[in-house]
Amino acid sequence: MYEEGPHEPWGAYGFNLRHKHLPEMARWSGLTHPPVFCPSVADFAQGMVVQVPLHYSQMSGASAATLAAALRDRYAGEAGVEVLCGAQAEAALERGAFLRADGLAGRDGLQLFVFADDERGTALLVARLDNLGKGASGAAVQNLNLSLGLEERIGLV
Repeated sequence: MYEEGPHEPWGAYGFNLRHKHLPEMARWSGLTHPPVFCPSVADFAQGMVVQVPLHYSQMSGASAATLAAALRDRYAGEAGVEVLCGAQAEAALERGAFLRADGLAGRDGLQLFVFADDERGTALLVARLDNLGKGASGAAVQNLNLSLGLEERIGLV
């Protein structure tokens, strides 16, 4: 699709607010209501950023620290998954403001960011990944390794 003729340099989708992944997001996050989710794509071959805005009122005891701790606990021991919050998350921003979607291009990694304003009770959970490396092709290599009894990350960058 990326290489099929002219297209918009950036585009968001899911404006009907019924994205196909909302049920699983609500289920696995434990939220009582599905989050607002509107993904986007842009004019580069690899990489994506997905964002989920949250209000602390949807969760008990939420803060930047508790959200980051929950993500770190969930992904502890998962190779290639990095959780960044606070100064670490801010350090990943280009010119202090922009998160490049292609920042992990060519890698089978996933970065999970917690950008939060504890005073206002809001957070933006952001995932950055190479949609080829961490997407279907990376998953295929990972599953093949597991099915052959090999180390899970062989052949992945």
